[in-house]
Amino acid sequence: MSVTRVPEADVLRRQDPEMAEIVLGERERQASTLQLVAAENFTSPAVLAALGSPLANKYAEGYPGSRHHGGCEIVDVAEQIAVERAKALFGAEHANVQAHSGSSAVLAAYAALLRPGDTVLALGLADGGHLTHGSPANFSGRWFDFIPYGVDAETGLIDHEQVRTLARNHRPKAIVCGSIAYPRHLDHAFFREVADETGAYLIADAAHPIGLVAGGAAPSPVPYADIVCATTHKVLRGPRGGMLLCGAGLAERVDRAVYPFTQGGPQMHTVAAKAVAFGEAATPAFTAYAHQVVANARVLAAALEAEGMTVTTGGTDTHLIIADPAPLGVDGRTARGLLSAAGTVLDCCALPHVGGADVTAAHARGLRLGTAAVTTQGMREEEMTRIAALLAAVLRDRIEPRRAREEVRELTLAFPPYPG
Repeated sequence: MSVTRVPEADVLRRQDPEMAEIVLGERERQASTLQLVAAENFTSPAVLAALGSPLANKYAEGYPGSRHHGGCEIVDVAEQIAVERAKALFGAEHANVQAHSGSSAVLAAYAALLRPGDTVLALGLADGGHLTHGSPANFSGRWFDFIPYGVDAETGLIDHEQVRTLARNHRPKAIVCGSIAYPRHLDHAFFREVADETGAYLIADAAHPIGLVAGGAAPSPVPYADIVCATTHKVLRGPRGGMLLCGAGLAERVDRAVYPFTQGGPQMHTVAAKAVAFGEAATPAFTAYAHQVVANARVLAAALEAEGMTVTTGGTDTHLIIADPAPLGVDGRTARGLLSAAGTVLDCCALPHVGGADVTAAHARGLRLGTAAVTTQGMREEEMTRIAALLAAVLRDRIEPRRAREEVRELTLAFPPYPG
């Protein structure tokens, strides 16, 4: 990816210098620090161009050919292209690209299949489940009766026997397979089998792995799930947003659940940017990228273990790494602060079977890292080993923050997110 100048910044600087400083400051932050947040990536200049286009001005409630506002003939084409590209990319019979976020997509999936009070089986929050998988602070936990399944205390892998037993005992209306902190591939065929046995719908929340699916680096949930919910950022490297994939039989229910039930007009500039990202993800270059993301994550996980951290499940199949820094003498929250001061950005997360029922406390114990952004920058296995050594040196207080930042700066200067 390359970009030589940012004329929009010049316009903003003249019109609103205060906000221009904020925008340019964030651009500098992203370019000068290591971005290891698993949910983030760098979009291409083409995706950014679509996001900043005049399509942002258009109100387009409804769907192509059936809008509530006039003048939608051009944005209709943009959405149709996005839909067709998504269907082709993921082998789906139907795609809805209007969801504003991953959470919006999950909400729409529930709205399409469930009614308030229905029982749902999903991965527990302390074991890596998302807020939309039953958090009492979220609509999901307030409107539905969530039964959590978990991971094995020793292996960190999903306890399939527990899933089957809970499904047989509770007969849920839906089973959700998906996580924000599970670094291994999910066995979609197993979840489909359990759903069929107990008469449940299967909802796949593929927000994290969907980009790997697009690049052929992870198994697809599309042939197994009734509805697949996903984001279009993260590894997929598109704009921040959501989408839903399903069979033709549920297409009308899904579309009505998105609009008019859960949201109004779509953001047409974002829809167009999604189309651009889908087109990019269909290329051989993206396939190579997705496989490099996984290769980098595996090397980084092994290097972190070699440096003394404990890596959940002993490694990763994806872009995600869940690590316990306790052997280095710090918890996740403390580690995140130290690493932030050293110019490295990552997240805290829960560690399964650590912290008890207090999910808030549990979320301070571990670290969640991802390799999507640094791989977009061109970093490979050698840089992953270097990053692991740097993280460990900071946490062991073997390197001064100033020197750590200098090393981070050397890396980011050698691998800029937007060369030029």
